[in-house]
Amino acid sequence: MTGETPRETQALTTPWSRSQGLGLPILNAPMGGAAGGRLAAAVSSAGGLGMIGVGSGGSIALLERESAIPREAGVRFGIGLLAWAVEREPELLDAAVAVGPELIAVSFGDPQGWPGRVHDVGITTSTQVYDVAMARRAEERGINVLIARGSEGGGHGADGVATLPLLQGVLDAVGVPVLAAGGIATGRGLAAVLAAGAAGAWLGTAFAACAESMLPDQACRRMISASERDTVYTRSFDVALGYPWPGHYGERVLANPFSERWTGREHELADEPLPRNELRRAVDAGDYSVLPVNAGQGVGSVSDVRSVADVLQELSSSAATLLGAWSADGRHS
Repeated sequence: MTGETPRETQALTTPWSRSQGLGLPILNAPMGGAAGGRLAAAVSSAGGLGMIGVGSGGSIALLERESAIPREAGVRFGIGLLAWAVEREPELLDAAVAVGPELIAVSFGDPQGWPGRVHDVGITTSTQVYDVAMARRAEERGINVLIARGSEGGGHGADGVATLPLLQGVLDAVGVPVLAAGGIATGRGLAAVLAAGAAGAWLGTAFAACAESMLPDQACRRMISASERDTVYTRSFDVALGYPWPGHYGERVLANPFSERWTGREHELADEPLPRNELRRAVDAGDYSVLPVNAGQGVGSVSDVRSVADVLQELSSSAATLLGAWSADGRHS
């Protein structure tokens, strides 16, 4: 793997990250609208594995354009796709395979058919899981790496099991590597999941407001000013905007007046044109006081706009210090 090796963080590895040639056991979540080629290239250049997100508004053109950035930088990267979007447009998976990523994650659906095809061309397969039964099914389908994503996580997912209970259950249930996701935004959180046995960490909110993110400035400012209590799990924005997300997947976002009014009343939005028009006007204006800003419960730790390299350095050095202290004398210090 080409790119810079992170300084003073070489000890923070896991068997899985070493087997993948990574300097750090950290991947950025492929956040649609935030995780583009610049973010992925920066994460990979700093020792992790950068992921490019092809969200509900993504396209083959976006995938190809953003993938060109880490390829030109000479670093490996991954692609994140939505299972239901691939079902509607199978060419998305073809395009993802064609750009030659290190890893393809297809989430929010049953992993049937695609894992064998992707693995056969030498690409690692991954998917998010939200309970132990789902993890077992994914392993049976041939998934190489599971992402145990707890309900604290930002963006879309299931609102059921928190990260640590989920991680413990999945690690005990499967034999493939497991990445931890949801609410991990500091070195302490990173150390905790690695100490529990996670092969690595899948972080979204910690990177969403980085300088290399595609997230608009107004959305970044909302994240920076938010606390851990300012998120809500809702389907109100998807329903109002007509996004075809499966009904059992909501999203964790920063609460705003729209979510406060309509969360729990999503079924009423079909008969209410005014709120739908309000959101559409906000989309046209780029108004993130009305639009959703995906963020997990770790958002209170995001205090300013920083570079990916600085965030990774702080996360990894803090985690390495904690893990080193525990291994050295068995005491927390």
